[in-house]
Amino acid sequence: MNVGIVVFDEVELLDMAGPYEVFTTAARMHARGQPAGTPPLFTVHAIARHMTPVRARAGLRLQPDCTLLDHPPLACAVVPGGVVDAELGQTDLMAWIAGQARTARILASVCTGSLLLAQAGVLDGREATTHWEDLAALRELRPQVNVREGVRWVDAGAVVTSAGISAGIDMSLHLVQRLHGRELALRTARQLDFDWTAAA
Repeated sequence: MNVGIVVFDEVELLDMAGPYEVFTTAARMHARGQPAGTPPLFTVHAIARHMTPVRARAGLRLQPDCTLLDHPPLACAVVPGGVVDAELGQTDLMAWIAGQARTARILASVCTGSLLLAQAGVLDGREATTHWEDLAALRELRPQVNVREGVRWVDAGAVVTSAGISAGIDMSLHLVQRLHGRELALRTARQLDFDWTAAA
């Protein structure tokens, strides 16, 4: 299964790196019980508007693997947060998010990535969450969204949103559980030495 994580200038590093580590670790854990040469369960791609490096919020440069236009079909598309003001006005990104809501098995966001999903119109009529500091901003941006607070993530079926930063790790383990099974999610959490309760 292909997992795509969007990267952009001012992306919050752990918002994207947390899901990246969860899915790549889950692939390693799954491979341990498979014959040699078995394709990985998850292949993770960093996706950007262009192939030039982007600078994360903390300054680290990230090299995309592919662009919004040339990545493989995704089972799971993840939109991290960070400083998203500029991204809210990017019509190509909005179109991409709306498209993934139609074609990916799961469209997910971390932290203020939910603002991007809301701007693209995919949260209308759904429950969603975001970083605690940005709950009001999400309500103001899109009153049609049923904003929940005090939860680590919200699973609204085809669209899943998480609270801030480290909550993306909790949510990603939940996504592994949905896409493959609870046993692999628990093994992945143990390998990460992460205290995961499997409850939102």
